[in-house]
Amino acid sequence: MPDATFTRPDLTTFTRLDGLGLEVTGQLLEPDRSLLACRVVEPDDWCRRCGCQGVPRDTVSRELAHEPFGWRPSTLVLTVRRYRCKECSHVWRQDTTAAAPPRAKISRAGLRWGLVGIVVGHLSMARVAEGLGVAWNTANDAVLAEGRRLLIEDPTRLDGVKVVGVDEHVWRHTRRVTSTSP
Repeated sequence: MPDATFTRPDLTTFTRLDGLGLEVTGQLLEPDRSLLACRVVEPDDWCRRCGCQGVPRDTVSRELAHEPFGWRPSTLVLTVRRYRCKECSHVWRQDTTAAAPPRAKISRAGLRWGLVGIVVGHLSMARVAEGLGVAWNTANDAVLAEGRRLLIEDPTRLDGVKVVGVDEHVWRHTRRVTSTSP
């Protein structure tokens, strides 16, 4: 590569968190997992009730399972800022729906990794749960819901399909030969 141009290493881009609205602020590598400290990039300081600007109140942490890197489960530790409205005293958190659905335990990238692992890589749900570092039930519920949302409930999934083929092969699981004579 004589004309290669390298840039500064960027953990946010490498872990595909820039598409989720997050930025990596730190990392902790352990033998059995990796933790990535993250913050939400976009401020969310306008009150949803009255429209006034809020003031930062404090922060809370939210943990999300993320796609594994090197078959080591990755966990995102999000620092989410809470705001308080000066006018109506309403309190709210930064919007993290780009990273994960509300109350979810797995990031959107982790859900995509699990779905691709099952559909394309033919992984078992137990292997997906192990890769994400979550319980089997958590992985099963989340990945099936994501598959339903992306693959089944998409009204455009059959756009452009003109013919559906049907396999006419018949397989009988019996050795008994049936006679066609009367």
